[in-house]
Amino acid sequence: MSQTGFTGNFIVVSTGGWVIGFSSKLVMDLDYFRSTPFDPACALRVIGIDFISHLKKRQVTSHLAEITWLRLSYDTTSALHIHDVHSVATLITNSCSDGVSENQKQNMEEQTAKTTVTETWLRKHRLQYNGATRHPFILSIRDGSVNFSSFKRWLGQDYIFVRSFVPFAASILMKSCKESSDESDMEVILGGMASLNEEINWFKNEASKFHVSLTSVVPQNANVKYCKFLESLMSPEIEYPMAITAFWAIEAVYQESFAHCLEEGNSIPQELQETCERWGNAGFGAYCRSLRDIVDRCLQKASLEVVSKAEVFFLSVVEHEVEFWNMSFGEASM
Repeated sequence: MSQTGFTGNFIVVSTGGWVIGFSSKLVMDLDYFRSTPFDPACALRVIGIDFISHLKKRQVTSHLAEITWLRLSYDTTSALHIHDVHSVATLITNSCSDGVSENQKQNMEEQTAKTTVTETWLRKHRLQYNGATRHPFILSIRDGSVNFSSFKRWLGQDYIFVRSFVPFAASILMKSCKESSDESDMEVILGGMASLNEEINWFKNEASKFHVSLTSVVPQNANVKYCKFLESLMSPEIEYPMAITAFWAIEAVYQESFAHCLEEGNSIPQELQETCERWGNAGFGAYCRSLRDIVDRCLQKASLEVVSKAEVFFLSVVEHEVEFWNMSFGEASM
């Protein structure tokens, strides 16, 4: 149920965790908002467009100066989905042009242009993304409470995953050669691939240290599904912007997860320090930022359909990562 109220000239409408503020001197019919469906997935666009229509019907186009959107989550209050914020604001100001100056319009457009697609996704899906990068398994490594049987399970399963990741990475390299307009993409991707052989050897050494027989490891269900997902992305029908999005997301989740383990105040067991440094180091972070830049450049030029599909792949990676951590954190024995 929505709640409404007034704060000076600021009308506030709240429903389902969303707070919508219209800076206006108008006294509007708030029953309109009570009857409007608030779907968190598309509230910004739906309400923005409906609001324009509402203003037109009432022949009210003056005094609308600004629109601000915030979403309140469990314990944080942060600006959300800035790209859509300014898209809606631009739509409204185009319909209410006598209420907003040209400078205000230009500022809105400039701020929209500066917001990248990945930034929009990370704000929009922050809870899901944090579920992957701040998973209890990762937090247990950071605070030193990790069960080493869980770590050994992760070690064996991730070895299997990395071997499936190699042909996927090779397919990304091929797609970049054929479809990318920037030759530097190939250099960035190739740099990441060059480390995979060393990474496989690292898994073998760690397995020996922790007495894990890699030849005896049976891939668990979450791992099988994740590897099949990678295989599906190797299809020629999957365009480069969509594939590179998944590639970046996979690397980024690991980098942010283990970088968090290394942050000040950690109690990482000495035996796992090298593991955290492998993916949490600054060099790997720079590599992930380069991949993200590639993704944003590709998606900036892509069609809405491709961007939409890429977002689905991004969320799929996040879901698979959570399931992978869940598998590692489980009670099943090796």
